Amino acid sequence: MFKFLKDVSREMRKVTWPRGSELVSYTITVIVTVAFVALFFTVVDLGITQILNNMPFLNN
Repeated sequence: MFKFLKDVSREMRKVTWPRGSELVSYTITVIVTVAFVALFFTVVDLGITQILNNMPFLNN
């Protein structure tokens, strides 16, 4: 267990962390992408719901 933690510590020192400006840029990119995908699937879901609601054999 201690060898594993020592190896993890050694590897973490090799990591190149993003600078502040890169972090902000990546964060904005992720938020915009998630918002776009959420909007896309909302529109698709509403479209499929409308199609299924307008099928006469599905309405009771």
